[in-house]
Amino acid sequence: MVQLKVLSGKTAGDLWIVRRFPVRIGRAASSSLKLEEPGVWDAHIQIDFVRKEGFVLQTQPNALASVNNQPVERSLLRNGDLVQLGSVKLQFWLSEPRQVGLRFREWLTWTAITVISLGQVAVIYWLLR
Repeated sequence: MVQLKVLSGKTAGDLWIVRRFPVRIGRAASSSLKLEEPGVWDAHIQIDFVRKEGFVLQTQPNALASVNNQPVERSLLRNGDLVQLGSVKLQFWLSEPRQVGLRFREWLTWTAITVISLGQVAVIYWLLR
């Protein structure tokens, strides 16, 4: 998953988790992430996942946006990139992966090692008798 952290504006500090692509960001009610800040257009930018490229930010015609303080119309996003549209700054992050519990597998592995070791000790004892 992807997350966008709002760094400035009325909603500064909010963390928004992206669950579907494309993501439309702007003032319009139809926007996935609605921002009502100065300089933000109704449909300002769109972030999409392109399989062979990655996460792509595309501005709407004549809309101004920057990635890491560089003006862009289209840009590949990387983890930690700073996106600015109007007076709002967002930070693009990949969400942390969910840790899968491995207790059962670990227990099974140690049990197998113990059984194999005991089997080897028994074979050595039987051969030395």
